[in-house]
Amino acid sequence: MRKNSKEAIVEAAISLFNTKGYSGTSIRDIAGKAKVNTANIAYYFQNKHGLLEYCFTSFFEQYIAKIEEGYASIDHGAADCLKKISATLLDFLCENIHLTSFIFREMSIDSQIAREIMATYYTKEKYYLQMVLEKGMEWREFHHLSTAFMIVQLKGLWIMPFLNTNYLREVLYVFPNERYFAKKYSQEICKWIDEVLCEKETLIS
Repeated sequence: MRKNSKEAIVEAAISLFNTKGYSGTSIRDIAGKAKVNTANIAYYFQNKHGLLEYCFTSFFEQYIAKIEEGYASIDHGAADCLKKISATLLDFLCENIHLTSFIFREMSIDSQIAREIMATYYTKEKYYLQMVLEKGMEWREFHHLSTAFMIVQLKGLWIMPFLNTNYLREVLYVFPNERYFAKKYSQEICKWIDEVLCEKETLIS
């Protein structure tokens, strides 16, 4: 058994889940791609659902950590904090593009695991984003807007490229897997923050 067989299993699962879907992927498919015995998968994850849960938990632990990392800069201003969160998060999403695409696609389905994520990790995400937006309004950096609708727009900007990678590549000729994408797209999100959220007086100062 290879030392990194667990990592090989996870990488194989992510690749197959992303291309064939969770339901269309079997334990034998994963074992074959990872070049391990099916018993290795049972040893580490018990079954396919256990492997799925591992992928979700690993992804969202890092996802929230990136948001918390960005939120730590809140004392430098709400707009700068939101830009830092977006940039930090986009770097992570692009570095893990196959897992990101699969996870976001699965989150659009009303499943038990999606509901669990909503009640845990997405609740934390809402807390941090709501705090940044409310502080921005309190400090007169941001217009007084609906925090719920601003979160909808911001998350739409974050998620869309990874839910529609084929559209980006085939229609727009934009490639989220290339290194320049995260930096360029972060700049576009910063423009949205400046033009939609920020008071003009804040931008001038």
